[in-house]
Amino acid sequence: MSTDDAVTIELATVDDIDAIADCWVALAADQQQHGSRLEAEPNRTSATETIARHVVTDGVYVAREDGVRGFVMFHVDAGTYSQTEPTGTITTLYVRPSARNEGIGTRLLAAAERALADRGAATVSLEVLTANEAAREFYDHRGYDPHRIELRKRIENDTHSKDDP
Repeated sequence: MSTDDAVTIELATVDDIDAIADCWVALAADQQQHGSRLEAEPNRTSATETIARHVVTDGVYVAREDGVRGFVMFHVDAGTYSQTEPTGTITTLYVRPSARNEGIGTRLLAAAERALADRGAATVSLEVLTANEAAREFYDHRGYDPHRIELRKRIENDTHSKDDP
């Protein structure tokens, strides 16, 4: 187990992309237990491309100690619609299970929040799966309040033709 001082939080480089992608795949696989429909390994290439775009725009911090222990990916929204205030989005925050409960997630989140504030964001948003109670508690303790809720319904597909009796 590492100490908080041994872990550095720094901007990711292109040399970190594959290690971050490994973390992303582990996160996606883990999130399936909380109801995520996102596939892990089949999305590695798309995730790697997204990570690379964020790395070159200084939108990824890594927690480093003998390799990448975790990461946070973020950006300021530049969407199609005008907003009343600039919003930053944290798209992904992940800490390897062996490095959890050491303050790394808190430090990564704080680094992303500072970077977003420096880029003009007035608020920060992120998504958490409802069933992921540990993540919801983590963000709640850091001042994040629920803002939006996604509603889902499973539908049954009618596989019979209209011409069938």
